[in-house]
Amino acid sequence: MSGYYLLAGLIFLASWWVSNTLKKKFAHYSKLHLRNGMSGKEIAEQMLKDNGIYDVQVISTPGQLTDHYNPTNKTVNLSESVFHQRNAAAAAVAAHECGHAVQHAQAYSWLTMRSSIVPMVGVASKLSNFVIMMGLILSATGSALGSSLFLLGILLFATTTVFSVITLPVEFDASKRALVWLKTKNMVTTEELHGAEDALNWAARTYVVAALGSLATLMYFIMVFLDRR
Repeated sequence: MSGYYLLAGLIFLASWWVSNTLKKKFAHYSKLHLRNGMSGKEIAEQMLKDNGIYDVQVISTPGQLTDHYNPTNKTVNLSESVFHQRNAAAAAVAAHECGHAVQHAQAYSWLTMRSSIVPMVGVASKLSNFVIMMGLILSATGSALGSSLFLLGILLFATTTVFSVITLPVEFDASKRALVWLKTKNMVTTEELHGAEDALNWAARTYVVAALGSLATLMYFIMVFLDRR
């Protein structure tokens, strides 16, 4: 198991490094003001319009890094800074979230798949750790139920791992759509496009690290389960 702890430590350090770098990148590109003078809200509305999407509303949501697309009520939710600011970072985030709206409108398969398991993931994420813990406790007391609970917990956790893996192509594709639109529609200068691309690449790396961490944890639980049999 020492190999797992080493891997977990490396993933933790990678997560910290990526998260810290992402914050620095966004802070840097937030100072790169757009020559077209458009706010994140205006960028989002223009991208939706250019893709023939008129039933999605762009709204402001409190907090930082709270930007997301909600397919249920068809809203592009932009954090207050992204919604109002007029810089490369805001343009990147706004266009990325609209990329999800375009995916939804075009029934992008990976997004459809991810959306279909969201209810299951919601339940699994709340119960998996508790069920695993109860399984381990009962197993330690010699209860036959412990092994079954532990296995159930692993299956629940596996659901969240699958979700994190499916999220990768969804996020990468949304960024690709955003950057292609920003470039082809001449929404940004070459320098601004480079800033947007760099910011989105670092944002994507957070999902990669999260998926790796989830996979590593799942493999650890499986090894513990097999070792106890």
